[in-house]
Amino acid sequence: MVVDVLIVGAGPTGLALGVDLARRGVDALVVEAGERLSPGSRGKGIQPRTQEVFDDLGVRDAIRAAGGPYPPRLIWKNGEQVGTKPMFDAVPADEGAPYTEPLMVAQWRTQEVLHARLRELGGRVAFGRAVTEVAQEADGATARFADGTAVRARYVVAADGGRSAVRRAVGVGMTGEPVDPNPFLVADLRVRGLDRDHWHTFVGDDGNGVALCPLAGTDDFQLGAKLPEGAAPDLSLEGMRRLVSTYTPLDPSDVTELRWASDFRPRAALADRFRVGRVFLAGDAAHVHSPAGGQGLNTSVQDAYNLGWKLGAVLGGEAPDALLDTYEEERRANAAAMLELSTGVHRGEVRRGAATVQLGLGYRESSLTRETRADPGPVRAGDRAPDGHNADGVRMFDAFRGPHWTLLGPEPVDGVRSLPAPRSYGPGVFLVRPDGYVGWAGETTEGLREYARRTGALGAG
Repeated sequence: MVVDVLIVGAGPTGLALGVDLARRGVDALVVEAGERLSPGSRGKGIQPRTQEVFDDLGVRDAIRAAGGPYPPRLIWKNGEQVGTKPMFDAVPADEGAPYTEPLMVAQWRTQEVLHARLRELGGRVAFGRAVTEVAQEADGATARFADGTAVRARYVVAADGGRSAVRRAVGVGMTGEPVDPNPFLVADLRVRGLDRDHWHTFVGDDGNGVALCPLAGTDDFQLGAKLPEGAAPDLSLEGMRRLVSTYTPLDPSDVTELRWASDFRPRAALADRFRVGRVFLAGDAAHVHSPAGGQGLNTSVQDAYNLGWKLGAVLGGEAPDALLDTYEEERRANAAAMLELSTGVHRGEVRRGAATVQLGLGYRESSLTRETRADPGPVRAGDRAPDGHNADGVRMFDAFRGPHWTLLGPEPVDGVRSLPAPRSYGPGVFLVRPDGYVGWAGETTEGLREYARRTGALGAG
C-alpha cells in the first residue's frame, strides 16, 4: 500500500491529525497496534485552546455532549468532609476568548468522537498494525508491521505514545527526569456511596491517598492514587477495593466494577528531535508529561494541528519542504515549556487556571512569524488570533473555520478574500494561519506576497 501520510497511533494525536489531513484531501492512513481504540479515561481535561481546535475540526459540539464541566474538589480527612474548593482558578471569558473553562471528557470518548469524524471525512484506521521497522529513502519511508504487511508513505508521523516504536526505529532519544518518586495509578471504576457532584479527595497522614472523580458523560469514577514510595501497584479489582477502603470511608464492596487500570511513575521527558527526514514525532512520542494540570493530551493535539496544515501545503505543492522544518522549531520549544508547566502543577508550584488553559501560547519567536509594524497593537504576529466580530458582524472563528489562511485587512491580495479585522486587533493587516495563529502582520500589504510564497498561503486561499 502507498499513501501520502502514514500516522502511527490512533490516540487523540493521531486521530486529530487524521481528521485535519482528511479535510484537506490528503491520502492518509492511521494505523493502530491494538485491535480497537484504547480504553480508559487517561487524559480527561480538554483545555480551552483545544476546544477552539475542535471547533475548527468540526467536533466541538460532539465533545461537549460527550463530557461536562469539572466539579469542585471535596476534601476528606479521617473520614470527614472538611471543605471544598474549585479545581481551577476562574478565567473570565470575553469576546476574544469565548471558551475559558476546561471540559472533562474521558479520553476514550474523545477518541470515539475523533474517530467518527475521521470516518465521516472518508478517513480510516487500520487496527492490529504494530510497527516493527521503519526504513527511510530519499522520497519516502516504509513501515513494516508485525502481521507481515507494509505501507510506504511520503511522510510518517509517530503518534504511538511514550514507548513509541517509531521513535526507537529512527533512533531518537528522549531526555527527561522523574517528577515524583512515588508510584501512581489511575483506574476507571464503578463506585457506590459517593455523590457525583464533587471530585472526592482522600489524603492520608503520610501524604499519599486517592481521589475519586465522577467522569462526566459516563457512570464511572476515575480513581487516581499516589502510593507510598516502593509500593507495588495492584491493578486487580481486589487491589482497587483494598486501596479505596484504606483511604476512604467506603467498604470494599462499594467498588462494584473495575473497567480499566494503569500504573505509572510521573516523569517529564522530551524527544531530542521532532523530525528525522521523512518521520515526525508528535504527542507522547515526542513529550511525556505528568498528568497534573491536563497539559499532555492538549499539547499533543496542538502538535497535530500545527503539523497538519504544513503537510497539506507541502503535499499540495503550495509550499517547499522546508516549511516542515518549522514543525520541530515551533512545537519542540512549546512542548518544553508545557513540560515545565506540568511539573510545576504536579509539585504545587503553579495553580491551575490562566497558566494551564493554553490560550496564551504562541509562536512570536518562530522563523515562520513576520511582524513588520513599527508599533504593533494588542495582537502581534505569532499570537493566537482571538475571536471577535468585525464591523460587518462577521465572527472571526467562523471566518477561520476550515483548512485555509485568512487575510484580515483592507483589500484582497492575489484573489485571496480579505475581511476587516475586529477593532480589538488594533491597526494593521493580519494573515492568519490555518492553525489560528497570526503568521504575518503589517501596516500595509507590502511584503505579504513574499511571505505567502514561502508558506503556501496564497496557494491555499
